[in-house]
Amino acid sequence: MKEDREITIYDIARRLNVSAATVSRSLKDHHAISNATKKKVHAVAREMGYRSNSFARNLRRQQANTLGLIVPRLNSYVVSSIIAGMEKIANEFGYNIIISQSLGSAKKEISNIDMMFDSRVDGLLVSLAHDAKSMDHFNAFFNKHIPVVFFDRVCEDARSLNIVIDNYKSAYNITRHLIEQGCRRIMHIAGQSSTNIYAERCRGYKDALLHAGLYFDDNLLVVNDLTEKSGIEAGNQILQMTEKPDGVFVANDLCAIYCMQTLRAAGMKIPQEIAFAGFNNEPITKIVEPNLTTVNYPCYEMGEMAARCLIDHLSGARTVDNANTIILRSEIIVRQSSLKMKNETALLMVDGPESLS
Repeated sequence: MKEDREITIYDIARRLNVSAATVSRSLKDHHAISNATKKKVHAVAREMGYRSNSFARNLRRQQANTLGLIVPRLNSYVVSSIIAGMEKIANEFGYNIIISQSLGSAKKEISNIDMMFDSRVDGLLVSLAHDAKSMDHFNAFFNKHIPVVFFDRVCEDARSLNIVIDNYKSAYNITRHLIEQGCRRIMHIAGQSSTNIYAERCRGYKDALLHAGLYFDDNLLVVNDLTEKSGIEAGNQILQMTEKPDGVFVANDLCAIYCMQTLRAAGMKIPQEIAFAGFNNEPITKIVEPNLTTVNYPCYEMGEMAARCLIDHLSGARTVDNANTIILRSEIIVRQSSLKMKNETALLMVDGPESLS
């Protein structure tokens, strides 16, 4: 027998001098097979290096018990927490997850979609690339009625389900908090507006200014990729300004922290001179000094909800169609970085309806 040949149940049967059916039933933990026989079969299977051919079996059943997952990037706290929630639910229901990343590129996302389709995944979980202009590359899934659930970075399409938080309301309330702390020149460091989450956060910021009677100033809106480097650059940009902001709301925590630390290193006092707020509630927000005010993003819960909705659809418990958007609760966590006027840490709940049609 060649060592590189796949071991089959027939090889195990010959070794144990039993039928292939006995081996198959033992590996499936069939009640008609004794525990002693099952133990022998499993021991020999491990020794011989047997691998269950689940791919062929699933093809016969027309179900792979596999979910496809496409995210912009894997190296983020939000994404890794979402995936952890998804895997918890998938494991509970016996599903595996194939994970790929688009690197934020629509071209790469299209390639990932084709790969997932060819892999015969039962359903798809997607957080969109920021430059996705069309949903046409999902038509292969939609036309075959393979369910698609978008989360975090989503699109408006009646054939899919969206899982989000109320980015607009969270941004509105955190900007309002800065205003209530006495800030009147509030800078917003935003992500690309082509991405729904950053467009909504920017809209919430602008409306909070408007409703407080404050004018929106183009000079106080900075759009970048929200990285560590961009945070440092934004901090240096503030240092060069003649009329500096007295508050900064950043669309994620990483950029906020590096911007804030750049200003502190230059001798500026936070929050006395400039109050700071971020978004996501990453673990580092509770370690950095001063602790960062932020929006608690329910990442793990979002992953659980997205996976559960997709699996419920596959089991027939619900449909993805006609239930367009589920909005999860988020909350504003007020810490020392924004407290110009108060010395106590507060928690502001930001509630959204469970679903919008």
